[in-house]
Amino acid sequence: MRTLRQIAVVSGVAFALAAASAAAHAEKLTIMVGGATKIIYLPAKLTEQLGYFKDEGLDVEILSQPAGVDAENELLAGAVQGVVGFYDHTIDLQSKGKEVQALVVFGQVPGEVEMVSTKAADTFKSMADSKGKTLGVTGLGSSTSFLTQYLAQRAGVPSTQYTLLPVGADNSFIAAIKQNRIEAGMTTEPTVSQLLKTGDAKVLVDMRTLEGTRAALGGTYPASSFYVQRAWAESHKDEAAKLSHAFAKTLNFIATHSAEEIAAKMPKDYYGNNKDLYVGALKASLPMFTKDGKMPADGPDTVLKVLSAFNPSVKGKHIDLAKTYSNDYLSAAVRTAAK
Repeated sequence: MRTLRQIAVVSGVAFALAAASAAAHAEKLTIMVGGATKIIYLPAKLTEQLGYFKDEGLDVEILSQPAGVDAENELLAGAVQGVVGFYDHTIDLQSKGKEVQALVVFGQVPGEVEMVSTKAADTFKSMADSKGKTLGVTGLGSSTSFLTQYLAQRAGVPSTQYTLLPVGADNSFIAAIKQNRIEAGMTTEPTVSQLLKTGDAKVLVDMRTLEGTRAALGGTYPASSFYVQRAWAESHKDEAAKLSHAFAKTLNFIATHSAEEIAAKMPKDYYGNNKDLYVGALKASLPMFTKDGKMPADGPDTVLKVLSAFNPSVKGKHIDLAKTYSNDYLSAAVRTAAK
């Protein structure tokens, strides 16, 4: 007769084999990230590193695209099943007749920082000084361009009085600052910390925290998120719930671990030869993340206000915010996990 210990071992092995078999036969899901090395999108790669996709029986491939607007186009073309990008794309796309919804909200604030070149800092002390300047964004039509225009408008500078220049992110953004192609620009960590360390730029507007975001935009601003085409979610409810659950587990991991512990899980090429700088950037960014992936109650209204201020596609249009996000798949994932 088998002992309880033997039965437990056999059961454990059988469960592991079943999980491995399920993952092996799972349909591959491809998720495009609008710049995978950006800390605002950290949960995408971290979920893979922690093995949470596999735990859900999913076969997920993470791809990177420097600008969120390009990742959005890949989603609409059906080349990828999901995107990790800014929530505001769901509102912009609805105004154009496209149904896209965020299933998991990573960031309750943008995590973006308007950096001003040290060479221009003496005469560029607030967004009110952006008149006649060239401002860097990741791409035209991207979330950074929406936010930049709104910050300038709130400071009394219309979009006709400055130039937006798409400069990408990471090293290409740093090069644009150093080569004086832009006087200021919007970027994220770890680029912010790199520029501060070299002394090439200073912080002008900080939206890495709730306080800074509310001061800059007038409310909570859900930003980095996981979104899909609504029709895909409704026809793949099981996969949508499992993806949502995997990301929610990662957000809980972020909320319960130190920056050092999180950095230790990331691939070396994410921090290169300067892990200390990466850890510092991560520490500055941790307050931006939600703990459960759910949409902040006041978030969608703030984002709609920003887009309606200047975006001709959204301005004057009726937007059904309830269709731009869903917490249902998170709840379904939790119920499934509890069984």
